[in-house]
Amino acid sequence: MPLDHYITLGRSGLRVSPFALGAMNFGEDPPGAGCSVEESEKILSTYLDLGGNFIDTANFYTNTHSEKILGDFFAARPGRREHVVLASKFFFNLFPGDPNGGGAGRTSIINQLDETLRRMRTDYLDLYWMHNWDRTTPIEETMRTLDDLVRAGKIRYLGFSNTPAWVTAQAQTLALLRGWTPLIALQVEYSLLARTVEGEVAPLARDQGMALTPWSPLKNGFLSGKYRRGAEVTDSARTAHVGGPDDDQYRVIEAVAGIAAELGTTSAAVSLAWLRVREGTVVPIVGARRLEHLESNLAGLDVQLSVAHLRALDEISAPDLNYPAPMHGAPRAMLQFAGTTVDGEQSTVYPPLLESDVRY
Repeated sequence: MPLDHYITLGRSGLRVSPFALGAMNFGEDPPGAGCSVEESEKILSTYLDLGGNFIDTANFYTNTHSEKILGDFFAARPGRREHVVLASKFFFNLFPGDPNGGGAGRTSIINQLDETLRRMRTDYLDLYWMHNWDRTTPIEETMRTLDDLVRAGKIRYLGFSNTPAWVTAQAQTLALLRGWTPLIALQVEYSLLARTVEGEVAPLARDQGMALTPWSPLKNGFLSGKYRRGAEVTDSARTAHVGGPDDDQYRVIEAVAGIAAELGTTSAAVSLAWLRVREGTVVPIVGARRLEHLESNLAGLDVQLSVAHLRALDEISAPDLNYPAPMHGAPRAMLQFAGTTVDGEQSTVYPPLLESDVRY
C-alpha cells in the first residue's frame, strides 16, 4: 500500500495517508534529542514526495522548534501547505509561573493555538489534539472552546490524546447532544509492546467511529530490530531515559524478528504492518531522526502478514487488561446464552442445570 492510497480519518471527510509522519524529533533542543533542520527537511521532503500528506507535531516538541521547522518549510514552498494535513497539540505549559499558560481552559487553548499558528506560519490547523486530560477544567468548557475555534476557521477537526475513555465518552456525548464539533480520532500509545489501549479506549473509538493514531508504534525503538539480548544499543536517544527491554518484551521482540527474517524485511516493518491491520481505522505515527529510519518504517506498508503470523504475534503479545475486561469475552456466552448460539457465538450451559431446576 503506497502512502498515496489515502483513508478517511474516523467518521469524517478528512483523507490521510496510511502512515502519519511524526515531527517530534524535528529540531535539536535539547541537544542530542532530535535531528537538525537539514535532516528534518530531508525526512519531510521524502515523505511528501512519496505521497504522504499527514504530519503531526505538538507545541512543546523540541521546545517549539518542531512547529517552527514545519512552518518555515511550507512558507518556503508556496502552495504546498494547502495540500497537507497539519496537526498539532495543546496542553503543556510553556510559560513557567503562569497557571493559565497551559491546560485545556478557554483562555489557554486560544492563546496556545495563536502561538502555534504563528510558529507554523499558517492561518489554520487541519487537526488539533488535546494532548492530555486537564483535570481542573470542565470538559464542556474545553469542547465549547474547540467548537468555537472550528466555527472561526482556525481549526477543522478535533482529537484527544492520552485521555481516559470515560472522559472521551463524556466529551463526545456532549458534542453530539449540543451540536458541537465531535472528535474524529484518538492519539494513543499502541504497539505490540503496549496493548492495554484495547481494554477501554480502542472499543470506544470503534463504537464512535474514531480513528486511532498510535504514537510510539515501535515502543521507544524496542521493535525497530536493533535490540538483541546481550547486545548494546548505541544509537538510540531514548534508551538512556527508558532503559532497555525486559524479558517479556524480548520474547515479543524475538518473535517479530523471526517473522521479519522469514519475510525478508525488518522488525519495524512487521510491527507497523501488525498495527495497520488492527480492527477499526488505525493510522500509525512514524517518527524518524534520520532519513533511513523513515525508509525502514515505510516498508511496513508493503508487508503482508499471514493469518498464522498475526495469530502468533497476537498470542505472544497478549496484554493483561484491567478489570472489568477479564469479565468479558467467552465466559459471557456461557452465562448469557445458556447453550444457544447467538451471532455465531456458541455457548454452553453454565453451571450445569436443567429447566426443572429453576425455581419460579
